[in-house]
Order: sequence, then structure tokens, then C-alpha cells
Amino acid sequence: MRRRAIAISGSLIASILIAGCAIPIRARGQKDSEIRSWHGRLSVRVAAAPELGQDQGQSFSAAFELLGNPAQGDLTFFSPLGSTVAAIHWTVDKASLQANGETREFDNLRQLIQVVLGTDVPVAALFAWLEGQAEASEGWQVDLSEKEQGKITARRATPPAAELRVLLEP
Repeated sequence: MRRRAIAISGSLIASILIAGCAIPIRARGQKDSEIRSWHGRLSVRVAAAPELGQDQGQSFSAAFELLGNPAQGDLTFFSPLGSTVAAIHWTVDKASLQANGETREFDNLRQLIQVVLGTDVPVAALFAWLEGQAEASEGWQVDLSEKEQGKITARRATPPAAELRVLLEP
């Protein structure tokens, strides 16, 4: 019995270590030079907004890899051990979320974000912010003062209040 427990524990540890070393491989198109990519850590906090029928706030934080632009792309979230937790793929006319062994389809990226986070995030502005451009987005204020250190912070004060933080890795 003890040998079996040791064997199972060893297999579990090996699986975790192997998953942590896995590197996602992506097929790239002919327009690679036009597609940008970023990676680092991302956190989103959305406050509760009882006036909008939202009794609880939401919070999310993970390592990420973003590839694409506002019209099409891929966003992958990773666990601390490096395994994929969730993946979002979008085009102009659809978006999908893969998480927990399930795939959910949406009409567009905005709808996906609204359902998952309970609020809207300005995707086009986010791509501009990642490029270091302080693009305005209704209700959102971005702080790019620490962009050279890889830090971007954006806040929305109108209900539901939200905060988006990005820490880019070189």
C-alpha cells in the first residue's frame, strides 16, 4: 500500500513539473510582422455594484500571453506552475473561452468579457496602452507613468468600479 501511495505521489509531482515546463506552440500566419505579442501578469478587480444588480465583486489575476490585435487574437492565462488555466480566441465576429475542459462560444469579445468579468474592458484602448499610447476610453483613466518598467494601470470609477493592472515581462 505504501509503495502504491509513493508511486501515485511521484506520478502526480512529475505531471505537475512537466506541465510547468510546457511551452504553448502557436501556428503563425503570413502577417506575423503585423501581429504583436505581450506576456506578463494581469489582474482585474471589479467592485460590487448593487445599483446594477451585482452583489459581489470579482477579482482575477494570472500570468498571461497575448497575441494579436483588437480585431483578432489569442489570450492565454497560466497557473503559477505554467500550465494553461484558460484560453480566449477571438475574431471580429466570434469569441471563444476554453477553461475547465469546456469551450464557451460568444458573438464577440466584448460579450465574452462582459459575461466572464461582469463588466466591459476597453479592448482597443488596452492594445493602445500596451503600445504606450494613452488612448482615451469612456470612463477609464490609464496611468502609463511606469510603462518603461512594464507597469500599466487603468481604473474606472463609474459603477461598477474596476481596476486593470498589467505587469509586462521583457
